[in-house]
Amino acid sequence: MPASNISNDRLPATLFLTGIPGLEWAHVWIAIPFCAMYLVALAGNATLILVIVTDSALHAPMYLFLCLLSLTDLALSSTTVPKMLAILWFQAGEISFDGCLAQMFCVHSIYALESSVLLAMAFDRYVAICNPLRYTTILNHTVIGRIGLAGILRSVSIVSPFILLLRRLPYCQHHVMAHTYCEHMGIARLACANITVNIVYGLTVALLAMGLDSILISVSYGFILHAVFHLPSRDAQYKALSTCGSHLGVILVFYIPAFFSFLTHRFGQHRVPRHVHIFLANLYVLVPPVLNPIIYGARTKEIRSRLPRLLHVGKFSM
Repeated sequence: MPASNISNDRLPATLFLTGIPGLEWAHVWIAIPFCAMYLVALAGNATLILVIVTDSALHAPMYLFLCLLSLTDLALSSTTVPKMLAILWFQAGEISFDGCLAQMFCVHSIYALESSVLLAMAFDRYVAICNPLRYTTILNHTVIGRIGLAGILRSVSIVSPFILLLRRLPYCQHHVMAHTYCEHMGIARLACANITVNIVYGLTVALLAMGLDSILISVSYGFILHAVFHLPSRDAQYKALSTCGSHLGVILVFYIPAFFSFLTHRFGQHRVPRHVHIFLANLYVLVPPVLNPIIYGARTKEIRSRLPRLLHVGKFSM
């Protein structure tokens, strides 16, 4: 038998996602707030993108990065939530193995890209507050495009090996996964072989990508706060802290549930109940897309003031 056929026989044709283990009786009810959150995320992020794209006054670096953040939020939630709702409402958990790998790749690469966007936004605030006279020179549209491209290339390059690492494993007909979407360690734990390489590489990616991003963001905000508290005007301090406060809120919402989910998957398997882990894994693909447009829409005066105008134009165009 050819080696390629042997290799393919080791991979399951399909996987079955069972949802949140231990809470099967509540799947229908859990899906209702998840669906509501998804609709809020779609509406909020689409509105934010529309406001920024249609108003040339908002084509400044800060808002372009915010637009990119909303695009990644839409992609992250839309990659996971429709299938999640199908599982919780209709028990439609069957997915092809290649389809599962594709979803896993999208989830992790989009998440890594969103981490890059948050780092870029921290750099944007650093330049705006610490070097305001050169702000538009340093962060022109060409530089912003290069930052976005670099983020995409980085996320794709660090996540692509996950596919090779998972396809090399034998699964011995194990095809039932207790989850609502496909992610790297969830698939790897189905294998009937040593997955140390997967664990080490996943940990390395988390520490060198998202971990390094969070450290650089913290350093940026250290410089920002030092500069803010040396501003001569109280009004200038308040405005700078207000803008940075919104960004810090988004960062905390993004990183805290993600790191908790990541660490419990690797080190807390027997300490954290599985349904708690899966439930939090669902929240970290839902909560940031829901809260990001609310935080920025409510706290950013420029966006808040333009929203009624957009709704007014939309009403007259109908």
